[in-house]
Amino acid sequence: MPLILRSLCAAVMLCAATLAQAQSFDDLVPALPEGGFGERAQVVAQIAATGDDRAEAVLAALLEGDLHTLKSDGTVVIVTEVGRDDVATDPVTGADRGIVERRGSSKIRVNNSLRRVLRTAIGTLTLTHPDPNRRLEAADAAFKSADPDQFEILKTVLDGEQDRAVRTALSEALAVSALAGDAADESFKLAGIAILQSRGDQEAMAILRPIAEGDDPVLAPAAADAVTAMEQSQRLWGLAQNVWFGLSLGSVLLLAAIGLAITFGVMGVINMAHGELVMLGAYTTFAVQEAIRGSMPWLFDWSLLIAAPLAFLVAGGVGVAIERGCVRYLYGRPLETLLATWGISLILQQTVRSIFGPNNREVGNPSWMSGAFEIGQMTITYNRLWILIFSLAVFFVLLFVLKRTAIGLQMRAVTQNRPMAADMGIRTGWVDAMTFGLGAGIAGLAGVALSQIDNVSPNLGQSYIVDSFMIVVFGGAGSIWGTLAAAFSLGIANKFMEPWTGAVLAKILVLIFIILFIQKRPRGLFAVRGRAVDS
Repeated sequence: MPLILRSLCAAVMLCAATLAQAQSFDDLVPALPEGGFGERAQVVAQIAATGDDRAEAVLAALLEGDLHTLKSDGTVVIVTEVGRDDVATDPVTGADRGIVERRGSSKIRVNNSLRRVLRTAIGTLTLTHPDPNRRLEAADAAFKSADPDQFEILKTVLDGEQDRAVRTALSEALAVSALAGDAADESFKLAGIAILQSRGDQEAMAILRPIAEGDDPVLAPAAADAVTAMEQSQRLWGLAQNVWFGLSLGSVLLLAAIGLAITFGVMGVINMAHGELVMLGAYTTFAVQEAIRGSMPWLFDWSLLIAAPLAFLVAGGVGVAIERGCVRYLYGRPLETLLATWGISLILQQTVRSIFGPNNREVGNPSWMSGAFEIGQMTITYNRLWILIFSLAVFFVLLFVLKRTAIGLQMRAVTQNRPMAADMGIRTGWVDAMTFGLGAGIAGLAGVALSQIDNVSPNLGQSYIVDSFMIVVFGGAGSIWGTLAAAFSLGIANKFMEPWTGAVLAKILVLIFIILFIQKRPRGLFAVRGRAVDS
């Protein structure tokens, strides 16, 4: 790049000195068409140095080829296409100059050197923008461009930056700029390698690898050591990411299985309609959001908090109806119970199809469940984090109900010895209905959570019914703690196997492992003990 253009690029960012000498923005814009590319570059630098809020739009228009001069009077205008017409706008006053006739204006030309000056000037304006988010975006763009001519600019801006996040991004961009050219000395480049090593992502590694493979006697070994350290760090962060993915999957499996742990584990009922109870919770969430969208859109962020108790009541009520209307006549006959509940699952699916249709339904994420954040090299989405918290909250509330309430005591008594519980005055039929309803209600809560990460359709529950049974059997039928341990252990195991085996084969291997495990421990990880159970 010619020396004069290097000086111009650096001068753009020396705000204090340049602002004192620069002409006004209104005087500089009409001067853009005059002279050659070198003179035009000087005007661009002066426009950027004014710091005027209108400067970025003018320079961007010049870079994109939208800055023209009207042939009628030589006025500089920004020409934009509106429909089939070209409309001119005064860049100084913002006034509408009307439609430009064909060949009624001429484009202000730029060459490659001037384009580089323009990009630097636009970057300068955003790097010194009052909004820290705009400055952060500009610093990230400078990092990706790796332009050695921005070295002095970035260094000047970094010295005056106060925001911590922007300073970090600027230091990384400065390191890339230093390594890409000859403006910085060797010690500065070594410091840049250390900065990129601390960043540690794939972009930083891609920048350091060519340096590590070069022949510089000082920079090459330093870059090679940095790449090695970054690869080791990324492997560790990869393990952490897999653990997080496993916990995330485990929380979903826990929500889907914990209700089944009550109906199947505690009551011994093979409820094939459990997945459809999960589906009812998801459709309840959809119905609540539709009602809120139609009449009270300002309540949308509260939609899940409104839907959760309603889903519990809807699914729980259907569960009680299933137990009172069908299951109570089939206790002790597991095959007939399986067939009956499978028929009920088909009825529920068809009912939902008749009401809501067979297509997937949209359930939106509230603002507090949208987006993600990073911890080191690991990305965590808010919806998965809140589902993990929600599943643990449901687990501990259920644990409290079973251990510290009268209905929980009666449920455990009926589970351990039904005849003795009946002799003690416990209404076993009522306890059965409440137990089945509790398990069904928790399945409805699972549907609320799953609506945020999966398609809401009549087949939603079918995706989780097999996994739910595997978790309950693996953890120990009737053991709530066993369900927790099984859900998270199988979730983590799946995520660690998927990169090598694929998702389908990973599930098959997990199923084979559970079958072999049950051969050795028929009661699962945590066996429930009691007179009736032990007998």
